[in-house]
Amino acid sequence: MYTLLCMLALTDIATPTFVVSKMMGIFWFNLKGITMAGCLTQMFFLHMVSVMHSAILVTVAFDRYVAICNPLRYLTILTNTRIAKLGLVGLIRAVLFILPLPLLLSRQPFCANRITHTQCEYIAVAKMVCGDITVTRIYGLALMFVINRFDLTLIALSYGLIIKIILRISSKNAHQKALNTCTAHICVMLTYYTPSLFSNLTHPFSQGIAPHIRIILADLCLLIPTMLNPIIYGVKTKELHDKVGKYTCCRR
Repeated sequence: MYTLLCMLALTDIATPTFVVSKMMGIFWFNLKGITMAGCLTQMFFLHMVSVMHSAILVTVAFDRYVAICNPLRYLTILTNTRIAKLGLVGLIRAVLFILPLPLLLSRQPFCANRITHTQCEYIAVAKMVCGDITVTRIYGLALMFVINRFDLTLIALSYGLIIKIILRISSKNAHQKALNTCTAHICVMLTYYTPSLFSNLTHPFSQGIAPHIRIILADLCLLIPTMLNPIIYGVKTKELHDKVGKYTCCRR
């Protein structure tokens, strides 16, 4: 569990690093320029970390399934080596799925030399292209639906099996314990998938919204989950809660 929390923490650190650093450069030092290579690089890492985060949430769902449905075999099934392999598979998947996006866009001619955004997200960069981007657009839409649908299906399957096991147990204490085990993961999923789906689905219909409002909403969809995740797991994980409380008391 702590290995998976560490992986989530790394993705939560990486996401604002790619966004906030550029925002600070714009607002504090008026550094509004970025090369095309730098823009495509930022786009690759930004979306790659997002796909990696989704893969970790799937792994956490599997972790919760094993913890509730096979608690006596938990340490033998989810060894550190197996968790590392699952994390590596998620990383390789993220790289292979996202890498074609900047490669396809890099071969296209660009009409505009300015991107009205604080980050080089895929949709904003694609709007600058003059040539035919039908293939790139189809790949981007297919990628969004395949990753979200596949990952959400696996998570739903894990929780379906968990609910099936819980319904067989008559003890209310066992029900409460199982619910507490999954609460943090459910909250983190809601903070991640809900803004992501909202941003992707509303973007085509946001032409009447002011540009600065769209930019703020896009930034908040990336930054709010990374701000809430440490709070959620800090409150729901007793060991982390105790450590933070002990450290705060010692400092005082």
